[in-house]
Amino acid sequence: MTVVMDKAEKPEKTQTAEGTAPVVAVRRVSRRMVIAAILVVWLVLFAVLRGKQTLSLAAADLTDLHRWFNDVNDSIGANRNSNPLFLYFFNEIRLVIDNLVTFIQGLISQPPEGRPVPQIGWLGVVGIAGYVSWAVGNWRVAVLAVAGFTFLGLQGLWQESMDTLALTLSAVFVALLFAIPLGVWAGLSNRFNRILTPFLDFMQTMPTFVYLAPLTLFFLIGPASATIATLIYAAPPAIRITAHAIRSVPETTVEAADSLGATRWQSLLKVLLPMSKRTVVMGINQTIMAALAMVTIAALIDAPGLGKTVVQALQSLDVGTAFNAGLAIVVMAIVLDRVTTAASGREDPARRSGSRFLTWRRPLLGAGAVATAVLIYMSHTYLWAAEFPGEGDLGSSIARAADTATTWTQDNLSGLTNAFRDVITNGLLNPFQTLLTDSPWWLVGAVLIGLGVVLGGWRAGLTAAVCVGLLVGTGVWSDSMTTLASTVVATVLVMALGIGFGVWMGRSLRVDRVLRPTLDAAQVMPPFVYLVPFLALFGATRFTAIVAAVVYATPVTIKIVADGVRNVPETTVEAATSAGCNTWQIITKVQLPMARGALTLATNQGLIYVLSMVVVGGLVGAGALGYDVVAGFSQGQLYGKGLAAGLAIVLLGVMFDRITQAAARRTSA
Repeated sequence: MTVVMDKAEKPEKTQTAEGTAPVVAVRRVSRRMVIAAILVVWLVLFAVLRGKQTLSLAAADLTDLHRWFNDVNDSIGANRNSNPLFLYFFNEIRLVIDNLVTFIQGLISQPPEGRPVPQIGWLGVVGIAGYVSWAVGNWRVAVLAVAGFTFLGLQGLWQESMDTLALTLSAVFVALLFAIPLGVWAGLSNRFNRILTPFLDFMQTMPTFVYLAPLTLFFLIGPASATIATLIYAAPPAIRITAHAIRSVPETTVEAADSLGATRWQSLLKVLLPMSKRTVVMGINQTIMAALAMVTIAALIDAPGLGKTVVQALQSLDVGTAFNAGLAIVVMAIVLDRVTTAASGREDPARRSGSRFLTWRRPLLGAGAVATAVLIYMSHTYLWAAEFPGEGDLGSSIARAADTATTWTQDNLSGLTNAFRDVITNGLLNPFQTLLTDSPWWLVGAVLIGLGVVLGGWRAGLTAAVCVGLLVGTGVWSDSMTTLASTVVATVLVMALGIGFGVWMGRSLRVDRVLRPTLDAAQVMPPFVYLVPFLALFGATRFTAIVAAVVYATPVTIKIVADGVRNVPETTVEAATSAGCNTWQIITKVQLPMARGALTLATNQGLIYVLSMVVVGGLVGAGALGYDVVAGFSQGQLYGKGLAAGLAIVLLGVMFDRITQAAARRTSA
């Protein structure tokens, strides 16, 4: 063991009879040594106790907890229309949301009673999309919106796209009704912000899958449950960003308004909200993106739209159809993102500038409103303007091209892709999964708790202990360990890529300018979309979910690492250079050690993103907890097990989040 001096790096001296003698102060053993010792003990005990007390459970077997969940589900179903709590609360909420969704669907996607087509046909919707994009953004965004919505129709997915848009708009509308006031309150009150923050952390830690099962228990399967799940998932970003926007307004500005006699309400309406408008719109952008991602996954509980097309295609391994529908989701995500981003980027001074075009903006907007109204009337009146023309030949061509590419890939690249899959699976995944699933449950639990204490402190260790105990209680310990193995392996790959590209970006502004737009675009795409190309490359295996998770989580880790490296003081780098350090030494001895806080935060975000994607991979053969959740929706007798699996996913997410966040705080301190 290496003996390391205390911070002073000088031996203390003590007076003895013979004179002054040095006393070496020894620092406590490093965390790396403790972690290594924990892992060594684990491996030794694994070799001795392998296969004992593993808490394995067959796919069709149920525990007492699972049966109890099934009984609760049956009891709720039998008393849904007689129990006062359901009769006057849950059923009423479901009715209100259902009416809202039905209303918006009747406007743009589903024929209402007495009409063969929606109230506003495709021509009117395209006109509205173009006009709104121009009004809140600019003409370039308007062209993008019109082209994007037209492309959805040419794919033969107009109605599915409008169903997805209707559910997204419904969820965002209701979410913002609650999120904006809560965000303002949190921005004004530190006490309320402290109360609200743990709930928002918990909601954002939970993978999207987890919202579905408990909500179907109270609101049944259908568009209402899908919308409620979506608005719950989409609200936290708007709350957080609105609170941040309110707190970011300079105090001097608020004090000036108070000194002029403004009331608290006037300060809010005339000062705080106008000055934080741009940031609030950014929060709305994030809410829309989260809602679109959740609406597609909510197809598992019978939400209509593009998500249902993707799910059905994935389950039947129809890569062409899945690719076409996934492309439509990407197009819609890009359009909605660009429109809201343009809205947040508009500057009032630009509108008041002396540009000749801008002075005509208001009359042009009025003329555009009239033209849009004409298009809406035509789409309401004439069948040719209501039903998108054509048979979706472009979509069929895209699907055939995707199928052809899949066949070619499997015929010509299967050797390469299979070799890559086998190296990762046999070299990393299988050994680690065996270590987790074949070790006694108490041994794995002790290791997790020990790592929590070493990395994050005693509070993180206590959280890990509670999560381990509850994981055992869910009855899906073995599946949880399988999911844990896939998550850790994927996170290792994510961090390898994140550090490599993040350091490159952090050291080169040119590389940053090239890569950052691609990373931003990758973060816009909903998780479902990532499964499709890798299903074509690797087939329906757990490795498909792992690779999709890596691609899904890598952009955020790259950006965090790049920002951490870039924030290392330039003077420190220059000092290392003048001392004769080469590039590799500067990176490994200066920039990465000084960016440890960013690296730990990147690990935290990578773990959370990976976990959410790995469980979605249950649709393409990933098995474990993701499969349990999906099976719970489709097989009534496994509902309780699916609910327990959802709880296990939450516990893994909370444990990961608390340990890595605590580690990040300790590293930055």
